[in-house]
Amino acid sequence: MSVAFTKEESAETASETLLPDRPISPHPNLVTEAGLLALQAQLAEARKAYEAAQAIEDVNEKRRQSAVPLRDARYLTERLRTAQVMPDPGATDTVAFGSTVTFSRADGRVQTYRIVGEDEADPKAGTISYVSPVARSLMGKAVGDVVGSGAQEIEVLSIA
Repeated sequence: MSVAFTKEESAETASETLLPDRPISPHPNLVTEAGLLALQAQLAEARKAYEAAQAIEDVNEKRRQSAVPLRDARYLTERLRTAQVMPDPGATDTVAFGSTVTFSRADGRVQTYRIVGEDEADPKAGTISYVSPVARSLMGKAVGDVVGSGAQEIEVLSIA
């Protein structure tokens, strides 16, 4: 049989299927209870996508469709292994992991965010990571406290 008629993986297909691992944060993997459940759901979705890709007959397409779910499953498995579920803060006198904080900025904007783990942070949905600069500056602060200076000044208005 001529080599022209055999299925060989192209260099392009190889590069599409050898994805680098998603970077793992060096910070402790603190999560809320909801964050842990979200990680578990994402892992289940990645495994389901990987299994679906394994049913594809074309070997190159199978590899292409398997690459992302396999990489995500490795990442999510590690994040679940290292997850440290943090209890909801018991008090609202100071900002802590899991607190919902309303603050005003020097430019007059008022914002409200819940401080959560890195994998569950989504500023558009009202959550920020506990390692973000804003969250780090707010941790341990009480209502009325001001952090930063000048254009970066933030005043804590409420904690829930």
